[in-house]
Amino acid sequence: MSRLMHGIVHGRTIELTDDPGVPEGQEVRILVTAVVPREEPWGAGLRRCAGAMADEWTDEDDRILERLQHERHCDPRPEAAP
Repeated sequence: MSRLMHGIVHGRTIELTDDPGVPEGQEVRILVTAVVPREEPWGAGLRRCAGAMADEWTDEDDRILERLQHERHCDPRPEAAP
């Protein structure tokens, strides 16, 4: 059985946030990976890069995207006969 769990280190003891689901005294193997604390709220990087092309975007780019959107909604297949 393998599970990904989180915990807090207190000296040589790791306090798990959830019940590990193994019996008391069971020998286990532990792989410890430090969790890097976030310095900014989740999604901030995405919001920061969302306008990265704003200075280079042209009216032609808008026309191309508009045409693609229109073509995406046009079904080129003939309608089925009743």
